[in-house]
Amino acid sequence: MPLGIWLGRSGVEQALLAGSCLLVLMCELLNSAIEAVVDRHGAEQHPLAGAAKDLGSAAVFVSLLFVAFTWFLLLIDR
Repeated sequence: MPLGIWLGRSGVEQALLAGSCLLVLMCELLNSAIEAVVDRHGAEQHPLAGAAKDLGSAAVFVSLLFVAFTWFLLLIDR
């Protein structure tokens, strides 16, 4: 995040670069919460429990793709 604030030319660029990193942290926290709830509910295997964990991990992956896309677009023209 500090690198994003330092590299951004304007306030909007700084917000996008730093904010995209915050989005990954938020998604990771939500993913951890989902996994904790699923693990707390029981040890038995259930397809919906696996799907919930997989979807939480997919949300983290999509947010990481968003970071890469945002940083690439904002820093490519330098």
